[in-house]
Amino acid sequence: MNLWICTEERPKLKVLELIVQRFLADSKWCAFVDNLRILPVVEDSKFSFDYEIIGVKCNQIQKIFLEIVSGASSFVDYLVFFQEHKPTQNDIPLYLIEETKTDDSESRNTGVYQRITKFVYAHFFYPNSQKIMLYNLKVLQKEKPTQTSIFGTRILRTLGVEILGKSFKDDDGILKPFANIKELIEFKTKMRKAPKGNVPIEIIESSENKIQVSGRLLKSGRLAHDPNIGAISGIASTLRKLGFNGEIEIISHGLNQAQVGTKNKFIQIANLLNLSLAGLTIPKIEIQNIGVCKKAYWHYEQEGEKLATIFIHLLIENFSSGKAIFENHAGCEKGYFITSDNQYIALQKYQDREIYKAGNKNAIVFIPDLILLDPENLEIINIEGKTYENRHKGIEELKNYDFIENEYIKKHYPTYKIVRSVVLYGSCESKIIEIEIGFLLNSKGEMVLGIKAPQIFIFSLKNLLDFWKKQ
Repeated sequence: MNLWICTEERPKLKVLELIVQRFLADSKWCAFVDNLRILPVVEDSKFSFDYEIIGVKCNQIQKIFLEIVSGASSFVDYLVFFQEHKPTQNDIPLYLIEETKTDDSESRNTGVYQRITKFVYAHFFYPNSQKIMLYNLKVLQKEKPTQTSIFGTRILRTLGVEILGKSFKDDDGILKPFANIKELIEFKTKMRKAPKGNVPIEIIESSENKIQVSGRLLKSGRLAHDPNIGAISGIASTLRKLGFNGEIEIISHGLNQAQVGTKNKFIQIANLLNLSLAGLTIPKIEIQNIGVCKKAYWHYEQEGEKLATIFIHLLIENFSSGKAIFENHAGCEKGYFITSDNQYIALQKYQDREIYKAGNKNAIVFIPDLILLDPENLEIINIEGKTYENRHKGIEELKNYDFIENEYIKKHYPTYKIVRSVVLYGSCESKIIEIEIGFLLNSKGEMVLGIKAPQIFIFSLKNLLDFWKKQ
């Protein structure tokens, strides 16, 4: 049978190797894993929208395929299946894997709280799939975990999520699930209080059959406070897991009724966990056939620009000596900027934070979707990804890269020429007339080079087609 790895992220070789190794260990099969590569599958000179992973030799595995998918709501990064046929929404994955590069040293909330929501939601679709939180760290792990990290990790462990990629001291107690509701509440109560003026996350036993959880859910005028959504979802799910069947009411949330819509991931989770919002009515949502048909959870990506930017990214890294030194594919986790001495640094968000806060939205740092390094031609290519119908907007956005080029690229790669290019997905067009467009992957899988396509595009695409050329 085949191993199928479905992801809405740009697949990373280290993560794929960890997934394969974990599957082999669980299966107790002998295999050789060496020099993994991700190959776009080409049939009749067209991209099939499938990728094959090579570099694994195991007699029990026929082939390993990778598919780009998207979630309808709060979706984990990887679904892993072992079966003969291409997965459908009715198939049940072996693993649900969430991956992050973020540690306590960068963000207490992003590394744990924002990930909890995904596991809470996914559990209702796939209660028997193994859940794994994978830390693919690029920076040094914080020596002593914060109380936020310990609390969030213990929630994950209580919900049956395995933690991989981080090391912990035995005395941290970070991997110990909560034994009961009292222990959960006592731990949260002893944590450091929120700064004055902030709404603290608190768990309050208001009666025998009612528990209140406080936490602000309002951000920028809507229900969008992701860290608190994760924390509250995790606390509520843990209360249910530990046997509490009474009312769970969310208080001090800051919302009004108009801000509570049916498509928000928290409202869906509130329906699934039977939560209430103080002073508001939560709309009832029928989430499509949970436990029977999984169509509401994921689908194969067929429309987004990331189909083209991820294709170019993987093409360059597997069929040339080039590599990406920054990535921000649509709907994917933003990467670090990689310097010439292989240091990973986070790009700043604002050219001037104070000016931005004063109302000048152009004071942010405009960043490309992808930055490629071509060592053979001494070029760096800044790429803006767009769908075909938005190509002119993409061309216009190429003008915004002065800051990142002056402050980062020229500083760390002073001998390289900088090129700006648009990469497109969609339409049935088979030619490009705008010189700013370097590449088009159309909906039929045709791979079309632009009039002034970067040399590394031309070289890599030729190598790909030669690889799949039939003798």
